[in-house]
Amino acid sequence: MTTYTSTGTLQSPKTQFVVTIVLVFLVGTVVGALAMNLGAHKGLHRAAFWSDTGREISLHRLQKELDLTPDQTDKLKSILDDFSKYYQDVLATGKGSIYKILNEDQRRRFDRLLNDAQDKR
Repeated sequence: MTTYTSTGTLQSPKTQFVVTIVLVFLVGTVVGALAMNLGAHKGLHRAAFWSDTGREISLHRLQKELDLTPDQTDKLKSILDDFSKYYQDVLATGKGSIYKILNEDQRRRFDRLLNDAQDKR
């Protein structure tokens, strides 16, 4: 069934449906963007498990959810510590390799980019 609006344009239910869906999508996009700009995205980022804070959170959560024994908890802590050291070494090696191909100005800008990324966490 086709209806006429007060302006005399022809609108079918299919057209009305498409317009409604597009409007809902656009409003959702705007609301999502506003929420992210107001800081909602920070709640989405958890502490990395290789950081000190993240390692403690991971250890506590695994201990609780898996009902680990004290011996298992000690072993898990050791494993997480080893992994953290390994991961930090990998990051340092990668950063050093990148530095080798950059000039001094590029290194300063690269450091700034890394610091900006760190601040956003």
